[in-house]
Amino acid sequence: MAKIDSAVPEIRLRSGHGERWGDASDSGAYVLYWMTAFRRPRWNFSLERAVDWARALDKPLVVFEAFRVDYHWACDRFHAFVVAGMRDNRDAFAGIDSVAYYPYLEPSPGSASGLLAALAERACVVVGDDFPSFFLPAQARAARRAIPCRYELVDSNGLYPMRATDKVFSRAFDFRRQLHKDLAPHLSELPKPAPLQGTRLPSAAGVIDSVQAKWRPVGDADLEEPVQLIASLPIDHNVKPVEREPGGYLAAGEALDRFLGKRLEGYGELRNQPEEDAASELSAYLHWGHLSAHETFAAVAEHEEWNPSRLAKKPTGAREGWWGMSQTAEAFLDELITWREVGFNMTSKRSDYDRFESLPEWAQDTLDEHAADERERVYTLEEFEQARTHNELWNAAQRQLVREGRIHNYLRMLWGKKILHWSESPREALRIMIELNNKYALDGRNPNSYSGIFWVLGRYDRAWGPERPIFGKIRYMTCDNTARKVRVKDYVKRYAADAERSLF
Repeated sequence: MAKIDSAVPEIRLRSGHGERWGDASDSGAYVLYWMTAFRRPRWNFSLERAVDWARALDKPLVVFEAFRVDYHWACDRFHAFVVAGMRDNRDAFAGIDSVAYYPYLEPSPGSASGLLAALAERACVVVGDDFPSFFLPAQARAARRAIPCRYELVDSNGLYPMRATDKVFSRAFDFRRQLHKDLAPHLSELPKPAPLQGTRLPSAAGVIDSVQAKWRPVGDADLEEPVQLIASLPIDHNVKPVEREPGGYLAAGEALDRFLGKRLEGYGELRNQPEEDAASELSAYLHWGHLSAHETFAAVAEHEEWNPSRLAKKPTGAREGWWGMSQTAEAFLDELITWREVGFNMTSKRSDYDRFESLPEWAQDTLDEHAADERERVYTLEEFEQARTHNELWNAAQRQLVREGRIHNYLRMLWGKKILHWSESPREALRIMIELNNKYALDGRNPNSYSGIFWVLGRYDRAWGPERPIFGKIRYMTCDNTARKVRVKDYVKRYAADAERSLF
């Protein structure tokens, strides 16, 4: 087997064939990068690894970015976001003779059957993305049958590699303390900002023409104006695209620049205020892989003029003080790294991460003990979805989710707590939260998103007193108390019902 010179850390690699690694095929025509989670041409360990293999084998590179049509919650909103990213990726790879970029949208369920096998048949190596939630792990496993050559899955999810620890952490404090002990060496292991820069490979012209003749790629016209193409797909057309938040790595970069230039300074103090534009608004880009957590960290570190010598010498588990950055930068990094990546820790190690039984035992016990408690109000999924509760603050948060694919982070906690309060049982509350979040949120179906949902029910939290009806020992929140803590009057007006009466 050809010897590969690669800076991608071994801890971020695993065989897609399970225990068997397999050899690269010298007789293949190209190296195939199957882009499913890290949908960007930069700061991407998977792409970097594929380029390293192409260089070692002296082969062209095929970048295959596909999007299936039959996944749960497939809709215009998510397809439009991904297609915008495909447009950016097409432009990024255009003019690089050694790269064949292949964007593909499945037109109907089953249309892509045989496509990956056809591409893998002539590949020397297949490199894929190692993403631990939604349907992607099952899809990666199923692909084994279609890939006869070496098949690598690469973890480019976060700063702390998913396989750096075998432990599943039940509290954010414990995970943060683990990061303080173990993260520092990984901070110097960043993916290349431009992995193809300076690389000379053979031409990719014509290497996948026969495959594309059978499975047509998304054309340039549809990438530029995808409305008609998306309208033709058998997906949910009622969940509309969010015009104020276009997809793609270019829009992601603009959002990151906007956050650093205008919002980071007030992030620590103002991020919990729904009426302030202080949130990072990066979560959707991180979820869809249009933005790298490594790039985000590097940009914050540069903004702070930071270097690793400023790290605290001892692990504390405290939210602030370990990095040696400003208070507001450390508040943001705690969200980006601790709270985001503790979800990857859970989903990469427990296949039941999205089920009630994955909650801590104390949380299951207290919720079950109070499952039959009398509820003053009980709403159905449809009533929640249509924002038809008695409380206008909750309704406003739900309308923001439906219209914009997001809820302000502080109100997202309240949104979940009241679904628990007003559902017929804790398990029904979980079902409703998952359904609404995954159907509408641009950052839904993500490990971090599941962390937020399950935090409502006690994950990463502790038992609280006094014990209350319905909630038991689960942390309690009320709409009235929230309205006293943060300013919401204008927020409620902004997302009033009459702003979009025709939605349902």
